[in-house]
Amino acid sequence: MENIRKGILIAMEGIDGTGKSTQLRLLADYLRSRGCLVVETREPTDGPYGRQIRKLYVNRDKYTLEQELELFILDRQQHVNEVVEPALAQGKVVLTDRYYFSTAAYQGAAGMDPAEVFQRNSFAPRPDLVILLTMPPEVGLMRIQELRGEDLNDFEQEEQLRKVAELFASFQDPCIRRIPADAPLESVADEIRKTVDVFLLNNQYQCETSAADQ
Repeated sequence: MENIRKGILIAMEGIDGTGKSTQLRLLADYLRSRGCLVVETREPTDGPYGRQIRKLYVNRDKYTLEQELELFILDRQQHVNEVVEPALAQGKVVLTDRYYFSTAAYQGAAGMDPAEVFQRNSFAPRPDLVILLTMPPEVGLMRIQELRGEDLNDFEQEEQLRKVAELFASFQDPCIRRIPADAPLESVADEIRKTVDVFLLNNQYQCETSAADQ
């Protein structure tokens, strides 16, 4: 039976280079301007399991796919227990940069069954809304290399990202809203704000009331 909660959980998803982190910050600022109490968070976390996951970015040979998945699950369990569920119970808007949809897409692209990955993450609260930023992989890679000036890590190789993008495109959960991310930054931010506004209105979630109740 799903836990009753007062808050809203919004996940920002997409392949690398789509601008998730930037758009999450802009959305957080917008929601706070409306009176919302917002928690910004991300996965992998900065906890012990998240730090192990970040080591995989430079060397994935140390773990099997099953061991990788177990790290993601352990990190998410800690994240849910310590951050997500307490914030939702307090009526806050939780914005997470990546969630279990990313795990299903990236581990699926590496060879695991996405359906199994989703099932293994059934303990995690289902997001109320997923903003899935879409972009051709070659554009995302260009942004990473030319705009950020970063080298590609083991999760950001073009063939891998194409598979990830295909899996993201195959996910049909009704909580997903797809937004093209290869438009100018402010245009993408405006589209995200409109999408979230409609969602909050349809679900009768009042940010001002949430803030006043704390």
